[in-house]
Amino acid sequence: MLIEFSVKNFLSFKDKITLSMEKGNGDENLENIFTINNVDLLKTAAIYGSNASGKSNILKALTCAILMVRNSNLIPVGGKWNFIKPFLFDEESKKEPSEFEFIFINNNVKYKYYFSADSNKVYDECLDAYYSQKSTNIFKRTNTNNYEFTKDKNKLESLISKNTENKLFLSTATTWNYDKTKDAFLWFADVIDTYDSFNIIPNTDMIEYSNNNKELMDFTLKLLNESDIHIKNFHVDYEEKEMDSTMMDMLIPPLARTQGSFKMSNVKIELEHEVVDENNNKKSYKLNFDDESSGTKVLFYFAPSLKRAFESSRVIIVDELERSMHPALVEFIIKLFNNRDINKVNSQLIFTTHATNLLNIELLRRDQIWFTEKNPDNGVSDLYPLDSFSVRKDENIQKGYINGRYGAIPFIKDADLWLEDN
Repeated sequence: MLIEFSVKNFLSFKDKITLSMEKGNGDENLENIFTINNVDLLKTAAIYGSNASGKSNILKALTCAILMVRNSNLIPVGGKWNFIKPFLFDEESKKEPSEFEFIFINNNVKYKYYFSADSNKVYDECLDAYYSQKSTNIFKRTNTNNYEFTKDKNKLESLISKNTENKLFLSTATTWNYDKTKDAFLWFADVIDTYDSFNIIPNTDMIEYSNNNKELMDFTLKLLNESDIHIKNFHVDYEEKEMDSTMMDMLIPPLARTQGSFKMSNVKIELEHEVVDENNNKKSYKLNFDDESSGTKVLFYFAPSLKRAFESSRVIIVDELERSMHPALVEFIIKLFNNRDINKVNSQLIFTTHATNLLNIELLRRDQIWFTEKNPDNGVSDLYPLDSFSVRKDENIQKGYINGRYGAIPFIKDADLWLEDN
């Protein structure tokens, strides 16, 4: 599980910021906490901030680092990581690499993984494992091509030639079956995921739906109905077929074509609603998915990810969780994660939001609430927790935030002043 994430010199974060999922000092809402390897961690965390304050950049930083680990072995020699973007409002920073650090637990071992990179190459990289209270260095890489190994030197030195300047050694070593990097790599590959929206559902989930996966369908129906969206049933028809020459001409650029075939997916989703007519008779009607509300679509798309999160430990990070959903529904999802009888595997949910109704000490602990704020003079974003303030347990957090006590809100001119200025 995630203990903390740090980033430096990426988009609006010039200086190092750290998002910690470790429990603070408060003793409220103990159900929102779980313990693993003698570390008390939070199940959920909310990040607030005005528009363009940097809160979405945290998700972008996480996504960037995760994708680099996952796709490192796919990038060709000389290929660029175009999504790495340093802080550009400073002459020095824009020439320096971005830095990322994760501290996490996987398979009951704590890891610390750090790397720095720009769009062209990796500069530094280090992996430490905590098989006991003391850290054990697995490998250390500096100045791109200098490697240090304290154990398994022969094995690891033989892998240096397999790596290139723009690849992460964590990924390369795992690909070549080095066992001590495997669990760290698999945490990035299988455990942590970021979502900037739920408007696309993976084909694998569509296949499960279309195969009438009863457990998934029952979970989705329960989620919809518990959310006061009354759906009796749903039907998914998924078909994958090879493109004919006409479709190839329309969709695939000539330079992208190979001798291999291209496939396209056809998906049809219908949701069945049950209503009572004027004679008190129940009738069912099928509605095309495109005609459903945005909130219904979001929950339908989110359901497979939620089901996986409650079956095996995962870290889910979502940008603007409340998008297209009623505030009460967002609160319901947070309560699912915080509930120890539902979230038995202690999955974590981290999300950005503008929903001030969630600023409630009965829902979230003070250490679960974070803020981003951008300095208007230099464009630098900062991240800080609510519990860095002297906040009482009975304080009205929502009112304090709206009144600007914790910062992280926009300062907007009065409409009359705007008219005067124009």
